Amino acid sequence: MRALAAAVALPLCALLAACAATRAAEPRFTVVTIDPARQRLQLFLNDEKGRPYQRLDKLAAALAGHGQRLAFAMNAGMYHADYSPVGLLVADGIEFAPLNLEHGKGNFFLQPNGVFLVTDAGAQVVESSAYPAFARQARIATQSGPMLLSEGRINPLFDPISRSAYIRNGVCAIDGKAIFVISDVPLNLYAFASYFRDTLKCRDALYLDGSVSSLYSPALGRNDSHAKLGPIIGVTGN
Repeated sequence: MRALAAAVALPLCALLAACAATRAAEPRFTVVTIDPARQRLQLFLNDEKGRPYQRLDKLAAALAGHGQRLAFAMNAGMYHADYSPVGLLVADGIEFAPLNLEHGKGNFFLQPNGVFLVTDAGAQVVESSAYPAFARQARIATQSGPMLLSEGRINPLFDPISRSAYIRNGVCAIDGKAIFVISDVPLNLYAFASYFRDTLKCRDALYLDGSVSSLYSPALGRNDSHAKLGPIIGVTGN
């Protein structure tokens, strides 16, 4: 399976400005806003030989070999030991892994879980049970869990005083734009969700992962490499 792709994002200077503005207001987080109408957002999993990329810098090097530049990348959903996605993965309108509505253990299966997707109308986050209505329109989609916010409400399973603190990343969408967030300090899920609700003013937000959370952004001097990753979302250009 080749590098998985789709559509999205901003010039480097704009990416840097968006991040810097948010970090100045709240130094515990780095935020990157992507406009699918202007930028090329893609999903990646395996290289041309069918091997998982696993690392953001490895993906960047592979793209460079084809004359493309990776401007931004982040881990994009939970994965099995072989780095294959636990849930839905759609790239270039092709479904590479199906929607997972099963019950199980772990954050992915905490309810409700959700899907981040991009259609011609832009980016959005929906609960997994609602995704089939959008399936034919999805250019890219990745499933993860749990939902941090649903219609502006923090997931009731989250404990405000939980001591389970990790570096975490997630995504929401406002006016068709994707807003990717990674914490710069360990936080519990309630505190992470609160930032999406109270500072970013998101209504629906999706948790992507914790502890392995990673960001690639040359403009921000970030090339996180502490974990091997499964699905990766990124913005590319020539």
